[in-house]
Amino acid sequence: MNVRAVALPIAFFALWELAGHTVFLPSDTTTRPSDITLAIVGAASDGALAKATFETLSAASIGFAVAATLGVLLSIPLGLSRNLRATTGLAIELLRPIPAVSLIPLSLLVYGFGLSMEVMIVTFASIWPVLLMSIAAVRGIEPRLLEVATNLELGTFDRIRKIVLPFIAPRLFVGLRLAAGVALVVAVTVEIAANPRASATT
Repeated sequence: MNVRAVALPIAFFALWELAGHTVFLPSDTTTRPSDITLAIVGAASDGALAKATFETLSAASIGFAVAATLGVLLSIPLGLSRNLRATTGLAIELLRPIPAVSLIPLSLLVYGFGLSMEVMIVTFASIWPVLLMSIAAVRGIEPRLLEVATNLELGTFDRIRKIVLPFIAPRLFVGLRLAAGVALVVAVTVEIAANPRASATT
């Protein structure tokens, strides 16, 4: 074990703890590492930490799954059809920059407090990496491959399964990896801002 690698973090937390006892008074904005540790231990012992973690991961996972499914399903026709891209391009460019957290008031009106509200916001935030990366990948498919599929009289399902999905897989996985991180961050942010589960149970 490299002692020097852990020396700086240890020194930082030691100075933080010392400053909390000698310089700063405990308040809502400043606290000591020891207080944080005790709070974590208390939350873990009474099950609150496990419950909160499960709720966050469940919302992030469901939202990510919905976003991944919709992103892939929408990207195929949008990537293959130039007319469809032209029709929907403006709407995508208008919606994509909207911060997901700004949709909390609207989602509360539609879904109320609870899991559905959180999943909707997570889905909105995490669909864009999957959708945009997949559209770009579909657009990059070699036209000759599609011509071969036409000559072989492949049906739509076989064309997607044998040509489109294998071709876009590398970029799709990049988009899925980005979307997974976004989903978790947004789920945590929504719970901090609105605390939907606690409000739904009160």
